[in-house]
Amino acid sequence: MRAVHVWIAAGVLLVGSYLSLGIGAASSVGVADLFPPTADEWHILATSRIPRLMAILMAGASLSVAGLIMQRITANRFVSPSTSGTVEAAVLGILIATMLFSSTSLVVKMLIAIVTAIAGTMVFLQMLQRIQHREGIVVALVGLMYGGVLAAITTFVAYQRDMVQYLDIWTTGSFSGILEGRYEPLYIVLLVGVIGYLFADRFTVIGMGESFATNLGLNYQRILYIGLVVVSVMAAVVVVVVGAIPFLGLIVPNVVTLLLGDNVKKVLPLTALAGAGFVLACDVVGRTAIYPYELPVATIAGGIGGVVFIWLIMRSAKGASV
Repeated sequence: MRAVHVWIAAGVLLVGSYLSLGIGAASSVGVADLFPPTADEWHILATSRIPRLMAILMAGASLSVAGLIMQRITANRFVSPSTSGTVEAAVLGILIATMLFSSTSLVVKMLIAIVTAIAGTMVFLQMLQRIQHREGIVVALVGLMYGGVLAAITTFVAYQRDMVQYLDIWTTGSFSGILEGRYEPLYIVLLVGVIGYLFADRFTVIGMGESFATNLGLNYQRILYIGLVVVSVMAAVVVVVVGAIPFLGLIVPNVVTLLLGDNVKKVLPLTALAGAGFVLACDVVGRTAIYPYELPVATIAGGIGGVVFIWLIMRSAKGASV
């Protein structure tokens, strides 16, 4: 049954991707002009629209998968890169890299962001282990406050160095600046996603508790840190290339697992497709709502995500299994 859902989602995403290629400021290239395109039309597609589409699909899929893995290894549906300080730690890393290595390549900045994202997520996990009441809402509030502290530190440092204007770029996910040559680092998330898929069954097991995983012969700490690295790399790469997209890693995995269950390996492909489709839909709305101008994807995703987050909290408060 899940395979049917995956094929349906893939078909819908394929159609949506084709239609998305026909939307842009260059009105001379519409949906009817995509097949077959002329030389000039192909130049626009190859330079701008195809890179943008690829960035949308990879960013949406990777953040959703990162949220799924994080929720499973912490056994808490309210944990995601945007509610655990992972994204904020990555932004702090980009700021540090920009301050210290302003003339270096994007790859170096990305590596520093990955390191700070891993460190920030490890701190959150340590905090999580010391919380006595680990209800979903409590953990989410702790994560949001922790992320707020990291964001405040980042803003303070940026203000001292007159770099506040850069924060909007890193904290507001947008694909308007994606062109050929600027999105390629996102392919890293495909490799990391494969690693996440290979360890998916182990993530499911450790989500059942340390004693349960140990009895089955798994090294709980090692699998936990592998999951942490996978999540941190995905989140940091996306933040560096396109900026932060709030609540994406929270709402998409929750909706998918509520419908299809908690087995990471079985729901991971559909989660990736659903995340890619959600970001694609937000991007299309952002490009058409005030055409020829556009709204950032983060604005639309944040609005929808906030509503779904409140719904999940209310559902949990009513005693449902969230």
